[in-house]
Amino acid sequence: MEFKSINPYNNLEIASYTVQTDAEVEAILTASQTAFETWRKVPLEERAQLMRTAAKLLRNNAAVYAKTITLEMGKPITEAMGEVNKCAWVCEYYAENASEFLKDEIIKTEASQSFVRHDPMGAILAIMPWNFPFWQVFRFAAPTLMAGNVGVLKHAPNVFGSAKHIEAIFIEAGFPEGVFQNLIVHHDTTEAIIAHDTIKAVTLTGSERAGAAVAELSGKYIKKTLLELGGNNAFIVWEDADIDAAVTTALVARMLNCGQSCIAAKRFILLESIYDEFVSKFTAEVQKLKSGDPLEETTKVGPLARKDLADQLQSQVQRSLEKGATLLLGGKQDNAYHDPTILGNVQPGMPAFDEETFGPLAAMIKVKTIEEAFILSEQSKYGLGVTVCTRNIEKALSYSNRVSDGAYFINELVKSDPRLPFGGTKKSGYGRELAKDGMLEFVNRKTVYVK
Repeated sequence: MEFKSINPYNNLEIASYTVQTDAEVEAILTASQTAFETWRKVPLEERAQLMRTAAKLLRNNAAVYAKTITLEMGKPITEAMGEVNKCAWVCEYYAENASEFLKDEIIKTEASQSFVRHDPMGAILAIMPWNFPFWQVFRFAAPTLMAGNVGVLKHAPNVFGSAKHIEAIFIEAGFPEGVFQNLIVHHDTTEAIIAHDTIKAVTLTGSERAGAAVAELSGKYIKKTLLELGGNNAFIVWEDADIDAAVTTALVARMLNCGQSCIAAKRFILLESIYDEFVSKFTAEVQKLKSGDPLEETTKVGPLARKDLADQLQSQVQRSLEKGATLLLGGKQDNAYHDPTILGNVQPGMPAFDEETFGPLAAMIKVKTIEEAFILSEQSKYGLGVTVCTRNIEKALSYSNRVSDGAYFINELVKSDPRLPFGGTKKSGYGRELAKDGMLEFVNRKTVYVK
């Protein structure tokens, strides 16, 4: 069996990848275990130097990697370049900070010594998505490998070229054989891989359905999991907001990566006094976005990663219109391409409000009060992040405890940053990536006590 990688812009085959046999998978997992026994003993500063080398490779070859990303999943090339460079940043961040994050935590008790040390767990399985095919992997790999673990990557089938590049980066940087390896397998082998004694934990970024399936399997075999799943972020604009600044932020928050992001702003909850101004200005800015070949640097909107994803978005648009939403812009689909689309009069009960819309669809929602805005924001099964736009920072901060999501951003789009914990609540998953929290997700926090 082969996986075929198809360019979503022109529907041409880029490459094909042969599925690994059971014996090949077993050899990869065995090599991971062997590598772990050696890698865990490598001094932290040596690991850090290798990670810094990986960062240099990313920056030096960013154009090559970005082109692969764009060909495989349609991301505009300038955004793909930014993604690769962000990966270099996360490598450097953990190379610089791992020693501080992993140091012993002294705890005073009646013992002569009592402390918590941080030991690596072993081989961590990463099941990763296509929408940020480099970033999602590196934000897992940098802290996980620096902690002394080894990584096994099961990437999305349409971005195996990116996976191949990533594996090659770690090899070229000098990481020992087996420390980071790719799997090219069908999803029906997932249970056997999770069940394997070599795998000590699983991290997944993907859909709610995939997360539930992996959590169930991991629970069956008593393996720790970290899940980063879907989102339906609210972008709340108060009456006193700088509307021009809010529109500029909103444009990126919704249209980055053609809207294919779990943390994209999807529900724009607007106070009624500024609703018309915001919608008018936002619509005008969306109309300026150039669609076309994502390999061209002036392109801002490319195709979605696959035609079925565009089909799903179109269904959500049409079903929302049937329930009373108003089409303000766009609304059409051509194979994997979907028009940037704006819907007005969106209300709970419509797909544009209730469901995660993974594409360039902005839902405009009018409210009378700030209280109503936060009530509607919370009216979601997801909990990744919320943005509030206002000039009254202190008042906005006072509302932060009203939000159950994993992030609360004021006058900025919700985004991941190596220095800050990242993750969600409710159906958006559990656990945290990045910062110190992300490194400690996959270590054994071991209590040491000396009488």
